[in-house]
Amino acid sequence: MRARQWGITLGLGTPGELNAITDVPGVRVGHATLKTCIDGKQVRTGVSVIQPRAGEARHQPCFAGYHVLNGNGDATGLEWISEAGLLTTPLAITNTHSIGIVRDTLIALERERLEDPAMYWCMPVVMETYDGLLNDIWGQHVKPEHVRDALNNAESGPVQEGAVGGGTGMICHEFKGGIGTASRRLPAEQGGWTVGVLVQANHGKRQELRVDGYPAGRHLMEIPSPFAERGTPGMGSIVVILATDAPLLPHQCRRLAQRASIGIARTGGGTEDSSGDLFLAFATGNQAIPPADYGRKDLPLSTPLHMVNNDHISPLFSAAAEAVEEAIINAILAGEDMTTQAGITVPGLSGETLLSALNKSGWSVAR
Repeated sequence: MRARQWGITLGLGTPGELNAITDVPGVRVGHATLKTCIDGKQVRTGVSVIQPRAGEARHQPCFAGYHVLNGNGDATGLEWISEAGLLTTPLAITNTHSIGIVRDTLIALERERLEDPAMYWCMPVVMETYDGLLNDIWGQHVKPEHVRDALNNAESGPVQEGAVGGGTGMICHEFKGGIGTASRRLPAEQGGWTVGVLVQANHGKRQELRVDGYPAGRHLMEIPSPFAERGTPGMGSIVVILATDAPLLPHQCRRLAQRASIGIARTGGGTEDSSGDLFLAFATGNQAIPPADYGRKDLPLSTPLHMVNNDHISPLFSAAAEAVEEAIINAILAGEDMTTQAGITVPGLSGETLLSALNKSGWSVAR
């Protein structure tokens, strides 16, 4: 059950129909999950793929921008987004040591689709967080077939959360973490646009966990931490993907991505040196010139575009912050107990346990 099913409503905004990133028209999400044992090593990892524009970002690019809150992480393809402001590929999220194979496979899969690959290039965006406590990360078990499966499985309906895809082996605020999603839809008088978010949550200290502004984590300290014998509480990272159908230009996408920091802060994260906090936002509300058309002699000198006036952009920022906050809590609530190879339990956080901690903090569902 997700946060709202437990009566936990975060912020004042209204979620989309699915309360997921797929509430933004054309956005698809797919996962490939590995839960197995290979050569005596526990494998708990995978890959998640987000497709803008129903998989047609190559021919219908999205304006995009990114923000790095803390750079103890890695991502491919961001320099071109910084330079051109265009997202032309699917996005993928995986573990730290599989970022290369996922990128290479997305290039290979793109080549299969192209009639004349000699005329094209491809720089996919792949992001990562570290799952080495629960997963044999050095084994690099994510393979090309898993990337293909995630891409082929991508769909526009409800999004699986928790220990799926790239989030399979992730830990959040010392509980089982992983994939989480949420959305906000603005009222018609504010544009009627949707902001959808997907997080891979692998960050945060338990004592800092806040829900709806209340310090719930301080009332959960009796639950054993998975870092008691190995690692440091708060080690890890969070990746945030934000999508919107608002007509944003690249610099506005970057500003939207920055607001992920606020959602993370509201849940008690964002202050650890060891965390790679990387956020990317893309907007489908404009039609840009695709790379395939570069060099055509008949291209117009300019392309008409729309943009949200800055005087009216604040509701989108609020929507982004709220959706990130809720997506993180959804990721935690979707987690179930998972044991490391050494027999250490990474506990899931049940809704009942969270509500008990919230009540001890002074929160009330009827507030």
